[in-house]
Amino acid sequence: MTAEPHTPANRNPGDEMLTLQETCALLRVPEGTLRYWRHLGCGPRSFKVGRHVRYWRTDVILWLTEQTNHSQDRR
Repeated sequence: MTAEPHTPANRNPGDEMLTLQETCALLRVPEGTLRYWRHLGCGPRSFKVGRHVRYWRTDVILWLTEQTNHSQDRR
């Protein structure tokens, strides 16, 4: 599922940018898992700052909520 691109109008200026390791800690998954999800395009939305992968905290929370809702729909 692809989220809509963020524009300045819908980006919270106080949103926190997370590193790969911080995102892993938040989701409680190994770094290899998050890298694999990124490769498949099925994990939380990410972007690069130079050579470094980053995540917006709100995107990670939104993705996690979508995963929770998706798993409930299967029941």
